[in-house]
Amino acid sequence: MKKSIFFASAALALMATACGNKNGSQADAQAQDSVPAAPEYTVVDKPQVDLASFPKDADGFYTIFNGKDLNGWRTYGRDTVTSRWSVDNGAIKFSGSGTGEGQTGEGGDLIFTKKLGNFELEVEWKVSKGGNSGIFYLAQEVETTKDDGSKQLEPIYISAPEYQVLDNTNHPDAKLGKDGNRQSASLYDMIPAKPQNQKPYGEWNKARIMVYKGTVVHAQNGENVVEYHLWTPKWTDMLQNSKFSQEAWPLAFELLNNCGGPDHEGYIGFQDHGDDVWFRNIRVKPLD
Repeated sequence: MKKSIFFASAALALMATACGNKNGSQADAQAQDSVPAAPEYTVVDKPQVDLASFPKDADGFYTIFNGKDLNGWRTYGRDTVTSRWSVDNGAIKFSGSGTGEGQTGEGGDLIFTKKLGNFELEVEWKVSKGGNSGIFYLAQEVETTKDDGSKQLEPIYISAPEYQVLDNTNHPDAKLGKDGNRQSASLYDMIPAKPQNQKPYGEWNKARIMVYKGTVVHAQNGENVVEYHLWTPKWTDMLQNSKFSQEAWPLAFELLNNCGGPDHEGYIGFQDHGDDVWFRNIRVKPLD
């Protein structure tokens, strides 16, 4: 009798466990189904410049802007430089359209046409009053397919971390985000630049970005203000707590979580955010 009760109890326990496992598996499957999937996309490959064709100094830095023309640069998603980008008194200038991120056909983001992996970038920048821009790195040119079968170029920031360029005093974005993480030199919308040592609009600020085997450092005016590490669980968590989360923006999450693609390299770019901005003394040092 006791033996029968034992077997019956064991059978009931096994059934309960099996049902529990089944229900758990169903719950897991439902949870996975509820996560938005990124659409299919293509990374566009275009010809790149030979970095060795640019002047190199004794410290190993290549000067990638000669102060005279835009040799080696083009507009993101284009084969040439659009008309709102020009050379102004030895600096690259974007002439604002006043459209914000809307971008006009004469604008668009500007990229240096050489993909870089481990590197150190130095550049000076200034903005107009209330100006907004950014410096992108490890960027890819990404296309998706519309319902009608035509190709759509996705924005540069969907694949590239951004060093924020901003007039902190007069642009409203400085007060948005969390803890100042949309102010100048911040990793946009994720890590605030501390200390915040920006010079005001109309004055030159010096930016430095170092990327080495996943470690990234932002410096502003001679001080390191941001440090983080790509391709780590913490990086994924930061994305999930930003505007680029998997739920909010599946494609951006996938591209940024795998920033730089399989080769961990991409373009350096300057943002068209609709405002006047200038860049000069641009040089890069490969760290490979």
